[in-house]
Amino acid sequence: MQNKILTVAIIGMGARGGYAYGTYLVEHPEKFKIVAICDPDEYRLNKWGDYMSVPIEQRYLSEDEFFKEKRADVLFVTTMDRLHVRMANKGLDLGYNLLVEKPISDSEEELKSLVEHAHKANKTIMVCHVLRYTVWIKKCKEIIDSGAIGQLVSIDHTENVVYWHEAHSFVRGNWHKREDCAPMIMAKCCHDLDLLQYFAHSRCKYISSMGDLRYFKKENKPEGSADRCTNCKYMETCTYSAKRIYIDMWHNCHEVQDFPFTLITDVYPVTEEALYDSIRNGRYGKCVFACDNNVVDNQTTIMTFENGVTATLKMEAFVREGGRDIRFFGTDGELDLREGLNTITLKKFNGETKVWKITDLTDDLHGHGGGDHEMLKQLYNVMALNDKNVETSIDASVESHYMALAAEESRLNNGQLIEMSKYRK
Repeated sequence: MQNKILTVAIIGMGARGGYAYGTYLVEHPEKFKIVAICDPDEYRLNKWGDYMSVPIEQRYLSEDEFFKEKRADVLFVTTMDRLHVRMANKGLDLGYNLLVEKPISDSEEELKSLVEHAHKANKTIMVCHVLRYTVWIKKCKEIIDSGAIGQLVSIDHTENVVYWHEAHSFVRGNWHKREDCAPMIMAKCCHDLDLLQYFAHSRCKYISSMGDLRYFKKENKPEGSADRCTNCKYMETCTYSAKRIYIDMWHNCHEVQDFPFTLITDVYPVTEEALYDSIRNGRYGKCVFACDNNVVDNQTTIMTFENGVTATLKMEAFVREGGRDIRFFGTDGELDLREGLNTITLKKFNGETKVWKITDLTDDLHGHGGGDHEMLKQLYNVMALNDKNVETSIDASVESHYMALAAEESRLNNGQLIEMSKYRK
């Protein structure tokens, strides 16, 4: 029996809609066909339109034209954060099932209205909490649920943002200013908050959080430095030099067509000339101490779940190596995930230690440790084969967003303890 071809329309042809998801769909024509795309940037629209073989007449610069009729089975909403709900609601009105990039929204009212709209329209919304689909997260969940560490008591979770990633995304990049985007605890860590409720197998009851913008401020600008890296005497030595992050790292990186290089230029494949042009003229070449950023560079959040499990989440910029470090403490043992070290370690109190290599569990660690691709496989099963297991449904995903909003409320109030029930009313 021939597979159903799932037709896809995409609005927002940036790094996620174009590179992360679009390329996978193109590489699997037996399952997917991209039939319409929309982006206000004409160069980007046609670059991806050509790559995806989308007919000229189905490439839309205008959101209004794009939403005049339903054009596919599924709509991917991969625009900037604050546009997600508006686009999703238009899609629901036309009868689309949806894939919506995270974070969904930093508005409590929008979150609640979208859930209500999805239920009323009787349509499926999958949210891109892609880490749930990775083999290493699924392995940890399997071990915990098997009872191997006894009853889960607490979780210690660190999101190692990495020094250059902080500079790229939250100082120079799209998520640098609170007035224009979700708070960093949501933009970066709604993944992690989602995982904590997933592992705890419970909703959060209380939350408290503290953090601030410690380093990336004008008063820390080196004496005699320029406002743009390519004009600065510290270009070759500054840790946060755009030349070091985007040019030198590109030369030393195996994934030269991947993040962050594909985010600072629309030229594809990426070239050194294109990268230099971006840092000479664009925002990614600004001195990190001369930007108008105001989001945090460190934040620690503590939580109690309804079933009694407690957890900490540390969002830390000032680390060299990326990946999540998660320790699970149970009544019969510990489980230790070190993504950066490629290990999952089970330490039973009364038994031998067992170690799994993450790379032995899968041959695809591309894109959030393989999560991007596994999510799209699940999307096909849900939307083409009527699989009812929607791992990251809108109902499951809004919980992490409420947790992020509560954490930010607490941070702005000096760590005040927030009761989560107020967000669910």
